[in-house]
Amino acid sequence: MGFTKHLVNGVISTAISVAITAYGTDGDELSTDDLLLAVALSAFLSGFFTSYFAE
Repeated sequence: MGFTKHLVNGVISTAISVAITAYGTDGDELSTDDLLLAVALSAFLSGFFTSYFAE
């Protein structure tokens, strides 16, 4: 049960961060996909490990 909770927290963090970042970008830049990928990766790891080490 613990791993599932950490995974869900990572996914929620990813969804919120990517949505806010995508909304804030102009969309004209060529590197928008790279930016969203970097935000998604860092947000997932942040949400996952924050939940993991908070216990």
